[in-house]
Amino acid sequence: MSIALLRQSARQIWEAALDAANPGTCIRNAIQLNGDSFSVAGTHVPLKGRLIVIGAGKPGAGMARVIEEILGDRISAGLVVTKYGHSLPLERIRLVEAGHPIPDGVGVRAARETRELVTGLSPDDVVLCLISGGGSALWPAPAEGVTLEEKQEVTSLLQRAGATIRELNTVRKHLSAMKGGQLAKWASPARVISLIISDVIGDPLDFIASGPTAPDTTTFSDALSIIQKYGMSVPDAVIERFEDGSRGLVPETPKPGNRVFRNVSNFIIANNRLLIDASVKKARELGFNTLILGTEVEGEAKDVARMFVAIAREIGRSGNPVVPPACVLAAGETTVTVRGHGLGGRNQEMALAWAIAMAARPQSNPVCFASVATDGSDGPTTAAGGLVDPYTCSRAIEMGLMPLKYLRSNDSYNFLKRTDDLIVTGPTQTNLMDLQILLVGALGV
Repeated sequence: MSIALLRQSARQIWEAALDAANPGTCIRNAIQLNGDSFSVAGTHVPLKGRLIVIGAGKPGAGMARVIEEILGDRISAGLVVTKYGHSLPLERIRLVEAGHPIPDGVGVRAARETRELVTGLSPDDVVLCLISGGGSALWPAPAEGVTLEEKQEVTSLLQRAGATIRELNTVRKHLSAMKGGQLAKWASPARVISLIISDVIGDPLDFIASGPTAPDTTTFSDALSIIQKYGMSVPDAVIERFEDGSRGLVPETPKPGNRVFRNVSNFIIANNRLLIDASVKKARELGFNTLILGTEVEGEAKDVARMFVAIAREIGRSGNPVVPPACVLAAGETTVTVRGHGLGGRNQEMALAWAIAMAARPQSNPVCFASVATDGSDGPTTAAGGLVDPYTCSRAIEMGLMPLKYLRSNDSYNFLKRTDDLIVTGPTQTNLMDLQILLVGALGV
């Protein structure tokens, strides 16, 4: 089995995964219109009053388009926010593009307009909320006393420090007038139904897009501890808010049991298990013995890469934990501690680190590795990830490139672009974290 064939197979596997995770499939499986009502996972929702559709996330446009197709003229008004470049044509729901991963003024205005849409509704009205990854940045509503610029600075500092999504969103919730269940407060007493595509390991409702319609399980003290953990110098207004909140001088976000959630239902309609199931099916169709490593992969991207190298070598040497031709699959969300000034993302960094580690001690079995951001944008780049093999580094060296220098500079995008190992999908209209695919071919096949 040649490396070229393995690379082609890896592409087929991630394309099958992305197809299974598209909003059309997920939403149609979740919601049905029944005359003067609709149902979600067995929950009956009468349509007696107005139906307002709101949402935010990188898959927001795709989710909104499917909702338009299903609910049609039942929709009274709507506003959905998505990332720049992720638009689709809509007829009944207004679509706004805003900044991600760093929030911008367009997102602030969209959040303000969202509040106007859901304020003053009656108990007969329904707010259908479409929540997905990216919503935290795309729905910025700075809390009183905090500016957008201060939120931008804190977001950037946490991302560069390698903070996890849970840490990042704990801080975001306590700098926001909307997140951490506060959108549910805006919409009360209307019925709120949230359809959620999860991009957070374990599907915690209050961390996906910072949980705008979910009870918050975190506190101001938690947010302050995260800032202190990374030793960051953040704006005084942020520290003052967190310290005041910890002392009870600023109202906390709504917690579990708060009456504001009596008319709120949150439904996870897709998570990364969909990716893995579709990947397994495709890999087996292609003749690979398949092993699922897990759906909760976390950690520093380059450390996870070295683990995949170790697994590849063990498969080639002993046939454990799976006999070649083998496919090892994993999903989750890693982090990158940024120390350089290059361009890249966690998937590209993982791919480059894998290529370097594999090149240090090549093996006989043909092998390749892919790491893919399912939303199509890995970090602040136009690439989704990287697809590499044991010869990636030798090709680079022939071009005069120094692989380790690029890794140390966090410049994986420019390296993989030169070696023609970037994965470019464009906006996928889904966001279920990341997918890793390790393929090890059999010798002499």
